[in-house]
Amino acid sequence: MAKNHMARLAAPKTWPIKRRGSMFITKQNAGPHSLAVSIPLNILLKEVMAITKNTREAKKLLASNEVAIDCRQRKDVRFPVGIFDTLQFSNINECFRVSLSKKGKISLVRIKKEESSLKPAKIIGKSMVRGKLQLNLYDGKNILAGTGTYKVGDTLLISLPGQKIVKHLKLDKKSTIFLIGGKHIGETGTIEDIVQDKLIYKDSGGNMVETSKKYAFVVGDAKPLVTLE
Repeated sequence: MAKNHMARLAAPKTWPIKRRGSMFITKQNAGPHSLAVSIPLNILLKEVMAITKNTREAKKLLASNEVAIDCRQRKDVRFPVGIFDTLQFSNINECFRVSLSKKGKISLVRIKKEESSLKPAKIIGKSMVRGKLQLNLYDGKNILAGTGTYKVGDTLLISLPGQKIVKHLKLDKKSTIFLIGGKHIGETGTIEDIVQDKLIYKDSGGNMVETSKKYAFVVGDAKPLVTLE
């Protein structure tokens, strides 16, 4: 039988938690996001937001139908919340987006309510399903797309919860990217060049930086289309 907890010291480095204290911490369920870029809802409520003091309070809050992830109510304290997911709290009338800090820690960014129904989702795969193009997205979602030059590495700005494609953002020169890995994690920049599996981007200070293409997450054309900080 699977355990519902894990050793606190074994938790991913991206989790913004105290490493000392209680020996164990909530283990998240298997879900759409990888362990490194997601965090259990219970830990988010208790240790990141400090909305609840313990798991019992977290369960009570979730049972009240006042917490939604990507515009869908969630009641499982072990549900994994990941990068660019949106959180809606009806009890405090607040909305947030999950992001990454420049220290490589999962963080929350306060956003306006109208933005909470928009989400960037990176294309990580493509396949044909019953003669239609299916796009496999970074957060585990799959979308049937019409005609279009969709490529792995591009991003779709989708509406929630219906998953309608609002805009197709290409991984190309002059696109705005957010880095989700590597030593420049959490940085935003503009692509200057792409050479095989590497890309050069200009950071906010005007510096040219090289990174792996796999870390780049397109978030806009000339500027980010969602709030990142």
